[in-house]
Amino acid sequence: MRCCYPPVSNQVRHNHEEIRDYFVGFLQKPQGVIDESNVSVLSETHATNSGVYTFTFGDGSSVTARFSYLYVSTADGWKILQHHSSAMPEG
Repeated sequence: MRCCYPPVSNQVRHNHEEIRDYFVGFLQKPQGVIDESNVSVLSETHATNSGVYTFTFGDGSSVTARFSYLYVSTADGWKILQHHSSAMPEG
């Protein structure tokens, strides 16, 4: 993954270190639940997952977002090649 437009941050992440820093910091804050998940295996080396997840923060607020991931299989295991999340338009 080379670029990340996080759904709960206004800062675009442009490289691996910035993306990693976002996810490390983000994952320390909320608790997440996958509400719906749809996996499609495209080939032996590529798969997608799309659905909806909800993150609840320490103050009790939450955000529900749609997501999509594109994965690629490498010698080191499955890696995220592309990711997109966007907050649900109706909350």
